[in-house]
Amino acid sequence: MTLRERLDKLEPRERRLLNILVGFLVAAVILLVPIGLASMASSRRAKNQEVRDLLESIYEASGRVSERKAQRDALLARYARPAPPLAGFIEDAAKQQGLTAAESQDRPEVPHGKKYTERITVVKMHRIGMLGLAKMLERIESSGHPVAITKLNLKPRAGEPDSYEVELGVSAYDRKADPPPTSPASTGASGGDLEEEEP
Repeated sequence: MTLRERLDKLEPRERRLLNILVGFLVAAVILLVPIGLASMASSRRAKNQEVRDLLESIYEASGRVSERKAQRDALLARYARPAPPLAGFIEDAAKQQGLTAAESQDRPEVPHGKKYTERITVVKMHRIGMLGLAKMLERIESSGHPVAITKLNLKPRAGEPDSYEVELGVSAYDRKADPPPTSPASTGASGGDLEEEEP
């Protein structure tokens, strides 16, 4: 018995119910297909947005990395030119402003981590005018060397306008050279002396 014959044998009520069922299935297919496609498109859109956000964050991070690398290179370039002996350096800056340093005292070097050391020199100056002192300090700070003014004591002299007793501390920061890379053969031959790892 074929499907057509079976349909012909159905009563009108059964045919109506069958037509309703078929109509319901057709309507469900017609509605479900676009809903499924829309949800697939939405999920793909969300994934694409995630990929876009990830690419954007990578581009931003690469910009920050290159900026930090440029800052690091500038810092290393500044430390590549070590400061001269501080007593002579300060005396030279003072002479250019017509000032003289009465006495200078070098302090012991202070280590800063494994790679940097600080040299400190304290200079005492008498009867110094404020303009000359300011120009001298500006010259020291803008010298291009890794130096900083770390101490400044001013005492006005009684009865003398624009005259001060000055105690000035200048620090120079030196970067130790990186140790040359050692090959495995040379470390084995030297009895296993290993370089300390940097932090």
